[in-house]
Amino acid sequence: MKTANIRMIPLEDAVGQVLCHDMTRIVKGEMKGPQFRKGHIIQKEDIPMLLSMGKEQIYVWEKPEGFLHEDEAAEALALLCGGENINRKGPKEGKIELFAQCDGLFQYDGDILNRINEIEDLVIAARHNNTAVKAGDKLAGMKAIPLALDEDKLKQASEIRGDRPLMNVLPYRLKSAAVITTGSEVARGLTRDTFTPVIAEKLAAYGIEITKHITVADSIDSITEAIAEARLGTEDRGSPPDMILCTGGMSVDPDDKTPGAIKKSGAALVSYGAPIFPGAMFLLAYFENGVPIMGIPGCVMFSAVTIFDIFLPRIAAGQRLTKSDFTRLGAGGLCLSCPVCHYPVCPFGKTL
Repeated sequence: MKTANIRMIPLEDAVGQVLCHDMTRIVKGEMKGPQFRKGHIIQKEDIPMLLSMGKEQIYVWEKPEGFLHEDEAAEALALLCGGENINRKGPKEGKIELFAQCDGLFQYDGDILNRINEIEDLVIAARHNNTAVKAGDKLAGMKAIPLALDEDKLKQASEIRGDRPLMNVLPYRLKSAAVITTGSEVARGLTRDTFTPVIAEKLAAYGIEITKHITVADSIDSITEAIAEARLGTEDRGSPPDMILCTGGMSVDPDDKTPGAIKKSGAALVSYGAPIFPGAMFLLAYFENGVPIMGIPGCVMFSAVTIFDIFLPRIAAGQRLTKSDFTRLGAGGLCLSCPVCHYPVCPFGKTL
């Protein structure tokens, strides 16, 4: 096995030597960061500070063939990870951090990430997969554990990753929506529509505008006709919407006709019902041209966070969801109804 040539020098003999790694100083309540940077030539006046940091010996690294310095290893890991719309900072203390370059959906393959982290001496820590991020948000950090890393370990990581970057930020692509409000009481003007404003606010967070709004009574035929009308778009805009949302009528009560109408519309059903609370009665289907249609249960109007908030960023980024995306929601799919909601900084929707 190859080993790095690192030798330890007593501090009193270190004057004039070049540091091969950052040396961190920690003062509670004041600072935590590098007091001396890699490449610094140790001066006599540095000795008192180094002693105060508990450094009685200095390690000098003579780079052997086939090894990478920790900064070089971090650079290599950043190249493996950083893909579309991602910036990076560092290395600092042997670590590089990745940041979102734009608003979008942060995504990576969790299985590949785990396999790379199984390689001894390599570590990559990321925020949760399929997370909505803003420009400038921190995404991940990575480094090699030892000062000198066998470059064969990075070759192994590269083989696991394949030919595409591990991490990407996908911009939101879908920009328009048609909303169909179902309910005879709303259609007759007996009850005010309080659902659509909630939907509009959630869509706007991802740059999506409601370009058509139709209100219909509770019947499969009227809802099906409204869906067909929504797919045609509007006279002033010309193009059809990027998504269609049907609000209300999503339970199993005999009066609730929305699921039947969506199925009758010709859309291919992905899922009706999911192991998540709130939001179990959510429905997703796709038309042949890829336009998604959703049945939005009433809990979206009353609960701060539901399945709609979990899937909307992915749908807005143009991802096509599958049945497995729904079935795996059970692990992490229970909202704890905290007195103060801190979503997305909470376990809800963070699947295994």
